[in-house]
Amino acid sequence: MSPKNSRQTSGQPHKRQDSLQIVMLGDSLTHNGGITSVEKLILRYSLSTVAVHHIATHESGSVAHRLKIFGLGLVQFIRCLLSHPVDLVHIHLADWGSIPRKAIAMLIALLFRKPVVMHAHGGEFHLSYQAMPAAGRWLLRRLFQRCCRFITLSKSWQNFYRDELDLAKRRVVILPNPIELPERIPDRQGHPGLTLLFMGKIGSRKGAFDLIQAFARLPDPAAQLWLAGDGELERAKALVTQLNLTDRVQILGWINAEQRRQMLAAADIFVLPSHNEALPMAMLEAMAWGLPVVSCPVGGIAEFVCSGQSGLLVPPGDIDQLSQALRRLMDDAALRQSLGQAARQVVMPLDVQRYVVELEQLYRDCLAGVEPKPELDCDGLEV
Repeated sequence: MSPKNSRQTSGQPHKRQDSLQIVMLGDSLTHNGGITSVEKLILRYSLSTVAVHHIATHESGSVAHRLKIFGLGLVQFIRCLLSHPVDLVHIHLADWGSIPRKAIAMLIALLFRKPVVMHAHGGEFHLSYQAMPAAGRWLLRRLFQRCCRFITLSKSWQNFYRDELDLAKRRVVILPNPIELPERIPDRQGHPGLTLLFMGKIGSRKGAFDLIQAFARLPDPAAQLWLAGDGELERAKALVTQLNLTDRVQILGWINAEQRRQMLAAADIFVLPSHNEALPMAMLEAMAWGLPVVSCPVGGIAEFVCSGQSGLLVPPGDIDQLSQALRRLMDDAALRQSLGQAARQVVMPLDVQRYVVELEQLYRDCLAGVEPKPELDCDGLEV
């Protein structure tokens, strides 16, 4: 593949001629969001034995702009399949409009007889799927049944895709999102005023407006709330003004990677009271930074946050319980510290350097026709 299209971090070893040639389709690398974060980590840390060629099929903007990016991405994809050796196609799937886009891309890959790894990230895929007409659901099932592997982010999502799409059980595998583990985490004891941090798309799905209302009920006038992310910023600002929180709440908009690290280091509590999720990258990053997490048991969250051990979980949309959980953490420094330490231990196996090794093995197993090993339930029986 041409050097100008290969994305590698400077200083990384050059890819060997016998390395795997992978085409990855997903969000533009300038896009904001969890899928882009995962793509960038894969590209930055991919091993010298794997050459990943990224093609953008989605970018934020008007409908016309999104269609243009998708069309250009398909043209680039077909040219790549025609002119370069390609071993496997790795497709990142979200929900709603992503579903037909990635279905078309998969059809093209199958026409060229390329094995496909579908990588499901969408926190609202279940809603998208239910909204499709019966014929559309049938076609999608038939298509996705042709995947060599179907990657999910948690056990609950694995069960959903297996059951709803009638996929071969052993081909639906769990590979949680990777993270970069900071070598050191800050000492957060003795902060004069506590800072609560939200990172994600500001809107109803991530519970941003629930959080602002819950924060308004907290008695500590020195506490601060930072909301970082794009989305419905004006609505959030209007709610902050309405609740007389302008001195205590900052709506920061989207922040870059360095700003994220600075905020994760400076914050005391991470809050993400989502109504629907797959497995949020921002939450995993916060856990890696030793932050106690307040979230909701949706998607794969409860598989990584055990309430009372590595964080606190509250029902989605329950502003009273959210406020009580925040107050409990703010009043108990020892609990904040113990939950944060436990959270970091939970996510240490998700280190990106381990992840890329597992991903390469998944690619090679696909190409070799190796079936995944059977899973074992708690009694040691195959499932």
